Amino acid sequence: MTSIISINGLGKSYAGGMRALDDVSLEIEKGEILALLGPNGAGKTTLISAICGLITPTEGTISVGGHDTIRSFRAARNLIGLVPQEITIEPFETVLNTVRLSRGLFGKPRNEAYLEQVLKDLSLWDKKDTPCMALSGGMKRRVLIAKALSHEPQVLFLDEPTAGVDVSLRRDMWEMVGRLRESGVTIILTTHYIEEAEEMADRIGVINKGKLLLVEDKDKLMTQLGRKQLILSLQSPVKDIPEALSEYKLQRGKTDDVLQYDYDARSERTGITRLVADMAAAGLSVRDVESRQSSLEDVFLTLVEEGQP
Repeated sequence: MTSIISINGLGKSYAGGMRALDDVSLEIEKGEILALLGPNGAGKTTLISAICGLITPTEGTISVGGHDTIRSFRAARNLIGLVPQEITIEPFETVLNTVRLSRGLFGKPRNEAYLEQVLKDLSLWDKKDTPCMALSGGMKRRVLIAKALSHEPQVLFLDEPTAGVDVSLRRDMWEMVGRLRESGVTIILTTHYIEEAEEMADRIGVINKGKLLLVEDKDKLMTQLGRKQLILSLQSPVKDIPEALSEYKLQRGKTDDVLQYDYDARSERTGITRLVADMAAAGLSVRDVESRQSSLEDVFLTLVEEGQP
C-alpha cells in the first residue's frame, strides 16, 4: 500500500515545557481507516492539528500526498478535510450556502450535483435552505462533515465526530464513512466510542501523554494482546474460593455461583483442563462454561496502563 501521510519524529512543546507530542512517527496508508484512541489530553487533537497545519510542530516533518505541510502548505491542505470537535458554522447562513462557501474557499469550481449528493448522503438535503442556527446539534455536526467533504478531499479527519449525536444519526454517519473508504478516501478518526473503532477501523493507534504507544492492524492487535476469560458456572454457590485454587487467581462473578478465570489464548497451555480437575478435587462442580474474548476497550486500557512513564 502507498502512504498518503508520512510523519517523522514529530514533536510539539509549549511555553512552560508542556510536551504535547513526543517523537511521533507514523505512516498512514491511502484508503485505510485509522482510529486514534487515547484518554483526554493524550495528544490526539494536537496530532490532527499539526497534520492539518493548524499548529506548527516544534520538530519533525509531515507530508500529505508528498507535499510537506510547512513548505507546501496549500497543496497539502487542499487534500485534507477536517471535522473538528467544536461546532463552528455561520448560524444565519443556510446549509447549502455554507457548504458552497467552504468549497469556494478551496478554489474549487461550482459543482451543484456533487454538493447535492453529499447533502443527501448525510440526510441534509431537505434542510438545504434551513439556517444553520435552526438545526439540532446532531444536524449541525452533519453540516461540519458536509463542509469537510465539499472540496472532495483525499484525506478526512474526524475529531470526535459523533460526540452528542444520537444513535440513528451516528449509524448514518458510519455508513457514509464506509462508502467514502470504498471510494478511496483515507479516514483518520478519534473517538471515545471504542466500539466504533472496533467496528470501523482497519488499524488502531493508541496515544498517551504525547507518545504513540502502538499502531497495529485491529485484528492482529486483538490476537496479540487480547486475553480470554472463562466464565465458570457452578452447581451450587460458593462462599469462599478454596485456598487450593489460589494459583489460578479466580475472580468472583456477579453471583456466588460464578467464577471467572483469565488466560492467554496464545499460550500452549491455558491451564483450563488442570483448573477444572483441581476444582473438582476441591469439591466444586462445574455446571456450565463460557469463554469471552477481551474487547478493544480492555486492550486499550491495558496499553495505556502499561505505557505510563
